[in-house]
Amino acid sequence: MQQIDLLEILRAIDPSACDYLEWVQVGMALHAEGYADSVWDDWSRMDAARYHKGECAKKWRTFGSTDTQVKAGTLVEIAKTHGWQPAHVVSRAMSWEDEISYELDSAVPGKVVAPLAVPDYNAVVASLAAEENWNPIDELITYLRTLFDSTDNVGYVTQSFNSDGRKLPTKGHCDRTAGELIDKLQGCAGDIGAVFGDYDPDEGAWIRFNPLDGKGVKNENVTAFNYALVESDEMSIEKQLEVLTQMELPISCLVHSGGKSIHAIVKVDAADAKEYRQRVDYLYEACTKHGFTVDKQNRNPSRLSRMPGVSRRGVPQKLLAVNIGLKDWNTWKQKHEAETDELPEPETLASVWDNLPPLSPPLIDGVLRQGHKMLIAGPSKAGKSFALIEMCIAIAEGVPWMGYSCSQGSVLYVNLELDRASCLHRFKDVYSAMRVKPNNLKNITIWNLRGRSVPLDVLAPILIRRALKKRYLAVIIDPIYKIITGDENSADQMSKFCNQFDKICTELGSAVVYCHHHSKGGQGQKRSMDRASGSGVFARDPDALLDIIELELTDALVKQEGNKAVCAAICGYLKAQVKNYVEEVGQDDELSQTAMTEHAKRLLDDEQYKECCRLLNAADRAVQGKTAWRINFTLREYARPQPTNVWFDYPVHRLDESGSLADLDSDGELPPYMKATEKRKENAKKNRDKNAENLKDAVTNSNYGEPPTIKQLSDYLGVSERTCRRRVDSHPTLTLDKTNGRVVSVITFNERYGHS
Repeated sequence: MQQIDLLEILRAIDPSACDYLEWVQVGMALHAEGYADSVWDDWSRMDAARYHKGECAKKWRTFGSTDTQVKAGTLVEIAKTHGWQPAHVVSRAMSWEDEISYELDSAVPGKVVAPLAVPDYNAVVASLAAEENWNPIDELITYLRTLFDSTDNVGYVTQSFNSDGRKLPTKGHCDRTAGELIDKLQGCAGDIGAVFGDYDPDEGAWIRFNPLDGKGVKNENVTAFNYALVESDEMSIEKQLEVLTQMELPISCLVHSGGKSIHAIVKVDAADAKEYRQRVDYLYEACTKHGFTVDKQNRNPSRLSRMPGVSRRGVPQKLLAVNIGLKDWNTWKQKHEAETDELPEPETLASVWDNLPPLSPPLIDGVLRQGHKMLIAGPSKAGKSFALIEMCIAIAEGVPWMGYSCSQGSVLYVNLELDRASCLHRFKDVYSAMRVKPNNLKNITIWNLRGRSVPLDVLAPILIRRALKKRYLAVIIDPIYKIITGDENSADQMSKFCNQFDKICTELGSAVVYCHHHSKGGQGQKRSMDRASGSGVFARDPDALLDIIELELTDALVKQEGNKAVCAAICGYLKAQVKNYVEEVGQDDELSQTAMTEHAKRLLDDEQYKECCRLLNAADRAVQGKTAWRINFTLREYARPQPTNVWFDYPVHRLDESGSLADLDSDGELPPYMKATEKRKENAKKNRDKNAENLKDAVTNSNYGEPPTIKQLSDYLGVSERTCRRRVDSHPTLTLDKTNGRVVSVITFNERYGHS
């Protein structure tokens, strides 16, 4: 057997060309094979751009025992993907007698690590035909223990019926658990028929590989969508084994059907029926691309497969292997996508015109669809984090957000900025301020990562793995500056950064919502989609961009809001203290701070009046702390709505339902020096218009109705002749007739001299 030096393999791998997962797997393999962490650290140093001193040693301590599946074979596979080839490889097809194995260097303690060896099928059949080395009971028990929990109901069939000359399986049984069947098999003295019922030796027996509810054997009776069946009746056994081995599918059980096919029970671990269909479609498409002619009739989760441990026409339905290939669906899918082109095939519009796919349902009605991306951009102190917390609550409880209806469901809030206690208290404060009952707190999951944040390209796969089965409607990331990788002003680097959001949306089917800050300086001269700091990619990438900008409050509006708040405070206190409030206070009085103050003095005793004053002072201070904001929408999927005006009344945003903010200018629309310039221009235009009007009146009145001279006009207007001449030259309807020095209308001048 060829010996391979792992250090030689390691030197063939360029760490700068590895992604994070490969880097970790290299460390795990070295750890499992008994090397010191310094070997991994020395190799990692060759990637100077990403190397951090002490990181390898810290990560090394988290690696588990040598029982991990990431060992020398994984290191060999990584090296191969980076171009390394063992010296003994020759350009020929492998025979079924070839052994695929790797042996560690003798100086390094460890065990022989062998990838899945291709079974020698002919030898297996020959031995089984002679009933050698075959223990049907053990095989069936192993099969049940591998695929089922002891409490899972198992569906199986031992009887068949004739249909147009063909023998087909009956509905069978599903009323016993895997634990019960295993117990009976262990005590059946080798008689499988005594447990499952006698089967037709010409037809064999069948078993369903997903657990059932015990009430039926249809797809709706499946309780967990753990496995899918890969089978082909159109390929040789040898070719089936070859392709299944090359693909490294996460196969839990590999069973020979007793006929012309191998049944691979592949671990898909889908969360529900919808995801099961998606994963089976993906699996079958991948098999087809690898040259495996898959039987596509096996898509349904309650499908029957061949039961190991019985014979069919004298050939055993043999359990060939368990738990082979890669460890799980996600590991296999990641490796498969890294090795193959998974881009969708182009399609003509004609092929889908009459059967268009359904649009994703709305998450925030009229603003954002499920599975899409939203960016909230704004300056500091705009309450962006509070707005995102309000969104979490709105989705969890199914209430409106910023005036827009929300679908109800679960949401993940990734907190990168606040410490855990502050974040949790903030959620409770916002719940209270929104006056929403916390009936669905279970719908909100908070992932506190302050001090533990990592770049998004590292965080995204971890997030996807943790959230894969949670079915979140939205993943909210606050804020993104904590996880940005690269230069935020680089379009190329930010495009790669934003692609991670697409990956999260695609893998989870969740909307991704995140916030970003404005660039420095005045924002009013910019379009709303150009205000976010950094590359324009930030504005172009999301499906919905909500830009928040502050409104400049007038003294009159602040006074008006203060009057309303004080009146409301006094009104509320009086209603609680005065029994005949309705008779004492008129409705018009409730709108006047002066009137309500007088009522308070008249109706309350001294102590009550002091308490009332304390409340109204608190209300007035709260108004002084309120800020006003305008939200502008840039949407890809919906028509652009009118801007939304809100008050930020700590800790929540409240809609401006009265419309008092509608006519306000946005703060920072122009820098101060530009505002003064614009004001001067406006005043100058008004003066010009007024001078032009006065000049026209003077032409009519300064010389008793006759055309005046420049001197007569200047005397009449009280300005210098130079100023008067300049005004005449710039007037749209007057001109100077130089032949006689008189000021006349342009029309009269043209008629006199024949100009047109």
